[in-house]
Amino acid sequence: MKVLVTGGAGFIGSHIVDHLLEEGMEVVIVDNLTTGSESYLRPEASFYRLNIQDEGLMDVFREERPDAVIHQAGQSKVPASIEDPIWDAQTNILGTIRVLEGCRQYGVKKVVYASSAAVYGNPQYLPIDEEHPVQPLSPYGVSKYTPEHYLKAYDELYGIRYTVFRYANVYGVRQLPGGEAGVITILMNKLINGETFRIEGDGEQSRDFIYVEDIATANLSALKQGDGEILNIGTGKRTTLNELIGVLEECLGRKVETAYSPERPGDIKDSYFHNERVMRVLNWTPRIDLKTGLQRTYDYYRMKAEN
Repeated sequence: MKVLVTGGAGFIGSHIVDHLLEEGMEVVIVDNLTTGSESYLRPEASFYRLNIQDEGLMDVFREERPDAVIHQAGQSKVPASIEDPIWDAQTNILGTIRVLEGCRQYGVKKVVYASSAAVYGNPQYLPIDEEHPVQPLSPYGVSKYTPEHYLKAYDELYGIRYTVFRYANVYGVRQLPGGEAGVITILMNKLINGETFRIEGDGEQSRDFIYVEDIATANLSALKQGDGEILNIGTGKRTTLNELIGVLEECLGRKVETAYSPERPGDIKDSYFHNERVMRVLNWTPRIDLKTGLQRTYDYYRMKAEN
């Protein structure tokens, strides 16, 4: 199978590429390297430095004729979407439509799409399941949700199968601070630089933190199953910021310097997933516990700092 990965030089996409290659698949990467890195590219994969909005994307589809697309490319910063909603929509909505047009014109059979927990907005109940009302609070949430409708339409019109993943807070090796779920990376950088980590609020706000390797294996599973499904991808476990710091202190065997400041207006207090559907539909389960994931992530950033 030949798989085109948009955003394949980025945080999540590069891990997906690694797993695809380990499974013996042919891989094509499209990435404009805005947040991705050439250092994450694998020589076995074909690489096109390209924005998904560019007309040249059609040339990639014509040349490579992939069987499937794993669509990870996009704008992932909530504040940036508020500051420039037109750019956000051009990237996440129009860019996705261009990807789907490539799929339509050149016979792609399956698309796996990275959506987000941001589509749900403030939770009306917890844990959040796939039946939870969709009420995004930011342009980013809107721009991640809108392509879900296009995927359904392209399936009905042209028979292009799809699976939608709504990601919880993904963390791990290669993540850049400042993205949708960059709190752990920010914390790691503060630790390594000997700085105090500032917590906005009382630290009891909670999220569902899932390690990037588990996200990658879910994407691979969706290439052959889960057609027409919208699936929450998370651990199903609630972790407060204070608990997160406590686990990290266990890993390091030392205290993490923290300081508390007033709560930031508009922040969602609690968000974590009900993940039984994805476990059943894809026969998938998250395997990396929080302590293991934090240790791997810290070791990676410490090694980068030393080099």
